[in-house]
Amino acid sequence: MATTVRSATEVTQFLVGQHERIKSLFAETLKASGKQREKTFIELRRLLAVHETAEEEIVHPRAKRKIPNGDKVVGARLQEENEAKKVLNHLESLDVDSDEFSSQLTELRDAVVQHAEHEEQEEFAKLEEQLDHDELQRMGRAVELAEAIAPTRPHAGVESQVANMLAGPFAAMMDRARDAIVGKG
Repeated sequence: MATTVRSATEVTQFLVGQHERIKSLFAETLKASGKQREKTFIELRRLLAVHETAEEEIVHPRAKRKIPNGDKVVGARLQEENEAKKVLNHLESLDVDSDEFSSQLTELRDAVVQHAEHEEQEEFAKLEEQLDHDELQRMGRAVELAEAIAPTRPHAGVESQVANMLAGPFAAMMDRARDAIVGKG
């Protein structure tokens, strides 16, 4: 499934759609084994990485400025995203068929689902109240561009717009080079 905006979709609709795809990939990964589990985990990891980068670069900064208690709401989401990146990095070091991998992936799924619900209720819904349709569509196009150049692997500690702008292009270049050389795993 493609992870980019194909038309002028409102950013919130697009990201909610990605949340649903992420949930599906967790289910597929947990159900699979061997090479199929590895393949779906790689797809999940990539989607989580580009999705969170786009949110960190486009959505969170806007939410901080536009929604009530934006700093507090976004701060909590960034903390959750940092924790998820750490778990993803740890999962990459495990055998996909190990009990520890399954256990950690299940815990990550639960945390990511809760995180997505918080975003949808506390951030996206409020953005829809504060911004007009055209602005939400412009943000959708910006998310498309951000995802096209985003790192394909999680990088804990890079959760702010500034950090993504400084480290993101280099991290993305390195991730994409690594993906090309050793494969996406």
